[in-house]
Amino acid sequence: MKKIISIVLLVFIFSSCSEYQKALKTEDVAIKFEMATKLYDSGKYSNAIRLFEQIAPAYRGKPQAEKLFYMFAQSYYKTKQYYLSGYQFESFASGYPKSEKIEESSFLGAKSFSMLSPIYSLDQTDTFKAIEKLQIFIDSYPDSEYSVEANKLLKELNQKIEKKVFENAKGYNTILDYKSAIVSLDNFMNDYPGTPFKEEALYYKFDSAYELGINSVPSKMQDRLNTAKTAYLNLIKFNAKTKYKNKVDLMSAEIEKKLQIFNK
Repeated sequence: MKKIISIVLLVFIFSSCSEYQKALKTEDVAIKFEMATKLYDSGKYSNAIRLFEQIAPAYRGKPQAEKLFYMFAQSYYKTKQYYLSGYQFESFASGYPKSEKIEESSFLGAKSFSMLSPIYSLDQTDTFKAIEKLQIFIDSYPDSEYSVEANKLLKELNQKIEKKVFENAKGYNTILDYKSAIVSLDNFMNDYPGTPFKEEALYYKFDSAYELGINSVPSKMQDRLNTAKTAYLNLIKFNAKTKYKNKVDLMSAEIEKKLQIFNK
C-alpha cells in the first residue's frame, strides 16, 4: 500500500513539474496565468513568480489584471523579496484604488519597507522610508484592522532611529571628544525628552564634563568643574538610585576636592 501511495505521489509530482515546464515555454498567456494561479494557491510562490514575470505586461488593463498583480505582490512578499513586494503593493494600490484589497495592499507595501530596515548601526535610509510609508498608511486608514501592527512597527522603527542618534552622541565620549559629546548629548535629550536612554545620556554627559574639567587648564578648570557638578546633580535628580551611583559619587567627590582649591 505504501509503495502504491509513493508511486502515485511521484507521478503527481512529475506531472506537475511537466505542466509547469510546458507553461514556462508556451506562448499562451492564458495557460501561464492558470498555472501561476495554481502554483500560488498551493504555496509555490517562487515558481509562480517566474510565470507572473512573463505575463504581467500582457495583462495590464485586462479584467484579470487586478487578481494577477495582487498575487504577484503577495508572492514577492511570501518569498521575502521585500524591495519587490513593496514596489508591487504600492503599484497595485495606485492602479486599483477601488479594489477590496486596497487596504491590505497599502499596509503590506508599507510593512515590506519596514522589513528592509537594517540594524541601528547601519545607514537608516530604508528606515526613514519605512517610517514615512507607515505614517501615510496610519493617516489614511486610522480605523484599519492593521492599525495596531502598523503602529507597533512605527514605534519600533522610531526607537531604532532614536538609538542610533544616542549611540552617535555617546560615541564622542568613547573617542574622548568631550566637548562634542556634551553638545550632542544635550541635543539628543532635547530632541527626545521621553527617551528610555535618558539616564545613560545624563551619565555620559556628566562623564564628559568631568573629564573635561579634571583635565582642564587652570584658567578654565573652575567653570568646567562647576559644569560637571551640575551634570552630576541632574543625573541624581533624574534617578537617585542610578546604576552608575557608586562611580559617579566618587567622581563627584573628586570634583568637590578640586573645587576647594578655588575657594581658598
